[in-house]
Amino acid sequence: MKSTTKRSVIKIIAVTLCVAAGSLLAWNYSLVTATTQDTYESLEAFSNVLNLVQENYVEEVDSQKAIEGAIRGMLNTLDPHSSYMKPDDFKELQVETQGSFTGIGIEITMKDNILTVVSPIEGTPAFAKGLKAGDKIVKIGDEMTQDMSLMEAVKRLRGPKGSEVTISIHRKGWADIKEITLVRDIIPIHSVKSKLLEPGYPYIRIINFQAQTTVDFKKALADLEKQGKVKGLIVDLRNNPGGLLDQSVKIADIFIDEGVIVSTKGRIKEQNSVFYARDNNPKYTFPLVVLVNEGSASASEIVAGALQDHKKAVIIGAQTFGKGSVQTIIPMDSGAGLRLTTARYYTPSGRSIQATGITPDVIVASSTSMPVEADEKEDEQDKKPKYLREKDLKHHIGNGLKEDVTQKEEKPKPEEKSKAKVKAPTSKEKSESEDMSKDQQLNTALTLLKGLNVFGGKK
Repeated sequence: MKSTTKRSVIKIIAVTLCVAAGSLLAWNYSLVTATTQDTYESLEAFSNVLNLVQENYVEEVDSQKAIEGAIRGMLNTLDPHSSYMKPDDFKELQVETQGSFTGIGIEITMKDNILTVVSPIEGTPAFAKGLKAGDKIVKIGDEMTQDMSLMEAVKRLRGPKGSEVTISIHRKGWADIKEITLVRDIIPIHSVKSKLLEPGYPYIRIINFQAQTTVDFKKALADLEKQGKVKGLIVDLRNNPGGLLDQSVKIADIFIDEGVIVSTKGRIKEQNSVFYARDNNPKYTFPLVVLVNEGSASASEIVAGALQDHKKAVIIGAQTFGKGSVQTIIPMDSGAGLRLTTARYYTPSGRSIQATGITPDVIVASSTSMPVEADEKEDEQDKKPKYLREKDLKHHIGNGLKEDVTQKEEKPKPEEKSKAKVKAPTSKEKSESEDMSKDQQLNTALTLLKGLNVFGGKK
């Protein structure tokens, strides 16, 4: 090995570590110094491998790209939510909390190293083309998605308004992969939708938790109250993947007068936080029902868990996703960003959400939801749906409890098929929430609210 090359490689590593350390210290994070002999030996092994690659690989190697790849690989071994973002990727992440972006309009995740649709966003190109939860995106253009990072996939799916992107998808039951060409459009981030189901029974859906969610929610509730006395409210958090922590706390705070809403616990004291309710909102005496399902994750689980523990709402639906970990975004001096899992979420009673989720008070099976699979070894009549959750993701972390106990998940009874004849929905109706005659969870919520109203509300 040439000593000059080795020194240059070590210098590159040192500079990279110094840059990372400077950014971490700037954000009040403790840098744990590598002091063990094993760590030093591992770093030396890395520098040796990088040097061998630089000198012997068939083509010239870009050291910066190689090191970035190593960093990404290191973070991928931690958990599904920690990642390294290049400057362009970091900017894309920041866009998610703004007012709009251009793309095709889908929520995605990685399952078995394949890009998978969680849900299409209503009123977007993806929704119009009929993409469904569980669709496997095998290719974006000519690029295979296997082992592609989520940020890279998002970057490829987004683009200028009016430009086209072709994706190859496979759906359960299809014999072949199909190509679908979509025209990118502006995807507005409207996180709150509302309507009156029946006189006295309003419905508010939170699609995700963005910067204006609480303001929009309060406005929607005020507008609905103007239409008549509220006898009961349904808050729909189904297929809500989460978002900003402070917004989930503020939404829960609307209905909780005092006490803990959520707490976070990590390895260092800076990550240990407790968020309390503030008694500065109007007092609502009407009963409240919250809808959740397998796609309710993170911030939506915080809201559901807090309202459940404080007995402020009846939770109806299916076991939630179980994404109870905190990701801290750490800007790097280079313009890149580090998304690092730093803590876990706990409900007011001390329950860990991570890899367990929230168990509803009333279990109602989802009619349409996350990816559904069946065990081929079982008889057709015995096949039961399996929904993608946090605990199914590779390298997911445990819930932090001493025995890492998973909450008991009640097995929902098969959903009864409605005998009522439903006329085919119009194109306008298709763009709205699922038809109530088919939405057993929503029907159950409305029926329960009417019962609670008759018997004096939720005690």
